[in-house]
Amino acid sequence: MTAIRKFWIVLIFSGLSVCAFAQHDNAQQAQQAADQHEQPSGAQHDPHADVAGADMHGDCGHPIDEVKEGEFNAGETAVHHISDANAIHVLGDVYIPLPCILYAPGHGWTLTSTLAFHPHHHGSGEISKDGYVLVHGNVMRLKDPAFATGAQKIEGYTHKEVKENGKTKVVYSALIGGACHPLDAKTTYDGGMMGGGITSFYDFSITRNVFTMLLTAFLLFVLFRSVANAAVRREGQAPKGLQNFIEPFYTFIRDDVARPAIGPKYEKYMPFLLSIFFFILGLNLIGQIPFFPGSANVTGNISVTIVLALLTFVLMLASSNKHFWEHILWMPGVPAWVKVILTPVEILGLFLKPFTLLLRLFANITAGHIVVMCFVGLIFIFGKAGTSVGGSITGIVAAIPLSLFMMALELLVAFLQAFIFTMLSATYFGMALEEPHHH
Repeated sequence: MTAIRKFWIVLIFSGLSVCAFAQHDNAQQAQQAADQHEQPSGAQHDPHADVAGADMHGDCGHPIDEVKEGEFNAGETAVHHISDANAIHVLGDVYIPLPCILYAPGHGWTLTSTLAFHPHHHGSGEISKDGYVLVHGNVMRLKDPAFATGAQKIEGYTHKEVKENGKTKVVYSALIGGACHPLDAKTTYDGGMMGGGITSFYDFSITRNVFTMLLTAFLLFVLFRSVANAAVRREGQAPKGLQNFIEPFYTFIRDDVARPAIGPKYEKYMPFLLSIFFFILGLNLIGQIPFFPGSANVTGNISVTIVLALLTFVLMLASSNKHFWEHILWMPGVPAWVKVILTPVEILGLFLKPFTLLLRLFANITAGHIVVMCFVGLIFIFGKAGTSVGGSITGIVAAIPLSLFMMALELLVAFLQAFIFTMLSATYFGMALEEPHHH
């Protein structure tokens, strides 16, 4: 088993190395072609390239859908795959519209759907709606107040990198009537730490991640309602069917997680532990489905994992007793000068608990999705974005075993991360409830 494990580790790292090398090689070839000012005869033509050409490559930046023959950006593709969006991509230019609930101070509410933007290639809209547009599946807003009402024909979108307050960020613009107009992204309350901040509008829409969470909650409700009905109907009999499938999970969480970690008071925490376990597991599993209604990277979204970790943190604080706070703020039996050092460390450790919860789940799920996308991208990297048939075949031969292995590993990680989050939550509850030991 050790030899097999080492073989797969080497295989994965070899695949990642080949992926990076091929991507770097493609980038060098593209740079050489640019230096020679040669345009490949079969290059794909961007439909928006002729619109306001001076603006597109000047102050406005470059077209967001600009494609060059032989180039494939694996990084952008992976990030686009794992990011949230206001529409669900099915195939090609087919998108399932989602409700858009938007609010702009001074302009009020806008209730619509992504269908109103006429999404096309890469989820970008062709029409604005009350000043809002759809860029790569995400709602943005025109800064110009002249477009705050009605609909406008969008001729294309551009983007460029700018430096603001010492940070580099991407600024998007919409082309209307041959002129470019800057766009605002949605408001995010991160204080600018992750590139967000307060902007001109707030987005309360049901995004792809929200839709997936609601769908998962509904499926879990139907599942457990069916199991509960079966348990009542077959009281005193041996379980079978779904009941027989679910009961081992329940007994495992009760006997191997909650009871050992929490102690005699474990029963009142069982609803939370079971809910968090099956909710995370359900989101992880539905994210493994590469087509609708799956593929959403919900637990790989740090906003979701922050909320889940905060729920555990708040419940831990609500369950804490005097003994717990004594060992955090002023440890009994420890010299005073040592307490001065240990107390800040213990307080820091208190807040690190939810941080490790949210970061572990977020990082593992996100990394798995990115690695799978990287392996699939080998097909397009070796094939030079469809221009080399032989390269594409080589990429397929390399990508299939690596992708299948990573998807199998991701299936294991889906269960493992749900278990780890639940186990650590139970451990924190047990620490908060622990009574003093008398010797």
